[in-house]
Amino acid sequence: MRILVLGGTSFVGRAIADDALRSGAEVSLFTRGRTNPGLFPTATRLTGDRDTGDYTALHGGAWDAVVDVSGYRPRHVAEAMDALGDRVGRYLFISSHAVYERAGLAPGSDESTPRRAPLREAEELTEETYGRLKVACEDEVTAHYGERATIVRPGKVAGPHDEQRGLTYWARRAARGGRIALPGRPEQPVQVVDSRDLARLVVQLLQDDRPGAFHAVGPAEPTTLGGLITTCAEVAGSEIELVPVPPESAPPPFFPLVRTEPLWPGQQRDPARARAAGLPATPLAVTAADVLAWDRARGEPPLGHGFTPEGEARVLAETDRSAR
Repeated sequence: MRILVLGGTSFVGRAIADDALRSGAEVSLFTRGRTNPGLFPTATRLTGDRDTGDYTALHGGAWDAVVDVSGYRPRHVAEAMDALGDRVGRYLFISSHAVYERAGLAPGSDESTPRRAPLREAEELTEETYGRLKVACEDEVTAHYGERATIVRPGKVAGPHDEQRGLTYWARRAARGGRIALPGRPEQPVQVVDSRDLARLVVQLLQDDRPGAFHAVGPAEPTTLGGLITTCAEVAGSEIELVPVPPESAPPPFFPLVRTEPLWPGQQRDPARARAAGLPATPLAVTAADVLAWDRARGEPPLGHGFTPEGEARVLAETDRSAR
């Protein structure tokens, strides 16, 4: 099987490219050539830039399937499809749960949940624009490819090589042990999907030539924010005490904090359709242990989000004083 990945050397794209190569597929990677340029030496490298509209490298060749990991604006998706023409089979678009309306959501929502109004263009990707742009991207793909379109909507993705905010902060913090500032309620539900499970689902959908939309969420056993942090401590062998602190004390962004309880069902979506299609269920403890090992192997560089040790100590002290 010949698979083209639009963006395949960073976190999610990297996991998909790795799984595709392991499955025996011939993989081509369309990237700017800046992130991990030496990764996957057996894959074909195609250099271009979606930001500048440079799709010259896609004007030749043909593929059985395309995985679009880096489509955030409908213009970029349309340009990629125009460049590829009729030389592809299935087009699988990596979308997001941000496409869904939030109001009136109930636990266990499936892929038929109403989506937000599409947005064709925006200056910046923000909490307000990101999901609506993704809706418009989905519409572009389904309008162009019809039954040859597949949409995968991941929830919070976690795993090794996550350079963004994610499980890494909690795995590292829980390993240090002690009193942990929790800027939210420990009973908040949390859904995280292992990046490798997401990748396996994507490749399986391509192999099965399966259309439609799929939730990629996990773990298999429901968990909470407190449970996630406790699991991180258990795999690290540390002792912790969770100390709820005012949510406004947390430096944004803070994963996976959902400040408003009516929005909690957004962390309780139904994965049944994806599970039936081949989404694995890596235990959260395995994901947490692998994230911790990867983070330690790279030397635990600054994360750029979450509490600093000094900031956390200050918030804990303030919380203690207010409780007296």
